[in-house]
Amino acid sequence: MKRILPVIVLSQFFCTSLWFAGNAVMADMAKQLHLQPAYLAYLTSAVQSGFIAGTLVFAILSIADRFSPSRVFFTCAIVAALINLAISFSGLTVAALISFRFLTGFFLAGIYPVGMKIAADHYEQGLGKSLGFLVGALVLGTAFPHFLKSVMAGLPWKDVVFATSALSALGGLAMLILVPDGPYRKAGQKLSFGGFLNSFRDAKFRAAAFGYFGHMWELYAFWMFVPVILTAYKSHYPDASFTIPLLSFLIIASGSLSCVFGGVISQCFGVKKTAMIALSLSCVCCFISPLLLFNASTAAFIAFMFIWGMAVIADSPLFSTLVAQNAQPASKGTSLTIVNCIGFSITIMSIQLINALRNAENARYIYVLLAIGPVLGLLALLKRRVQTA
Repeated sequence: MKRILPVIVLSQFFCTSLWFAGNAVMADMAKQLHLQPAYLAYLTSAVQSGFIAGTLVFAILSIADRFSPSRVFFTCAIVAALINLAISFSGLTVAALISFRFLTGFFLAGIYPVGMKIAADHYEQGLGKSLGFLVGALVLGTAFPHFLKSVMAGLPWKDVVFATSALSALGGLAMLILVPDGPYRKAGQKLSFGGFLNSFRDAKFRAAAFGYFGHMWELYAFWMFVPVILTAYKSHYPDASFTIPLLSFLIIASGSLSCVFGGVISQCFGVKKTAMIALSLSCVCCFISPLLLFNASTAAFIAFMFIWGMAVIADSPLFSTLVAQNAQPASKGTSLTIVNCIGFSITIMSIQLINALRNAENARYIYVLLAIGPVLGLLALLKRRVQTA
């Protein structure tokens, strides 16, 4: 039992490195395909769109509840790794690149929410702490390609693709071999095409879900624009001495520490209260961003980015815990999956909104719009009493 959580965490870390693999090598791919920098947003949205489509299909078919979650995880990890390899093919067209990133996102739907379902099946008590480690692994997996890009400078960009695909295959295999179905798993019954919406009839579940949706409005937009913000800062202050890929990795990866810390302290202060504190902190970061994003002090700017990077994700495992605790037992996996589906749909709206409105004149102020999500999420949580274990 002691080895279960570390294996789940490592497998999640390895497999989710596929998420931003395309973005980490975007500059090199842009040269090869003659793409404009704006395509970074399209690449990210392609993965998000694929993930949304995948989670919707998985939720409608109740995949995570009707079949062994570990086998589902393994299958999706292998298929996603193979599809990720395809972006290294010679003669790749823009349409093919977008398609492959979409399909990678589709099969990530069998990795991220299914990994949380596996953890919930093994750790009914202290789920917040367990998911803190698990989402922390997601954060590291998301940031890892930026790290690979920074340490593999001068090597072919395709090596990043090869590395992330290999990690995904290894993570899937570890889950299959080392993690059996959990003792708290309650297998779903017969297929019900409308069953994935049943949990939303419960007001407490809706409140937890809406808190998560507000958090998601901010999260992926912030992550995607971290390199953009760093690049803009360097254009204002050319003497600033930092490496953009490495600092992007460190800022995003710092959130893994806050996920673990939030999960641990939630055992003392309660899951809902801790989630609301974290969401409030990230909301404050959105509002004060105009004061610090172009601060003449590079140290103050970087410190703020690290604080925001930790606050923006600290509540994620806590909201997933609230969703799991307030879902119907036989549809826990499906409930987590459909909430992920809606949440990631929201990320596309915020990413595209910022991408469409951002220009050189408003770059200091545009990220205040990310506060919309946290404000609405906090209102939803204040309105309803959410059950916590």
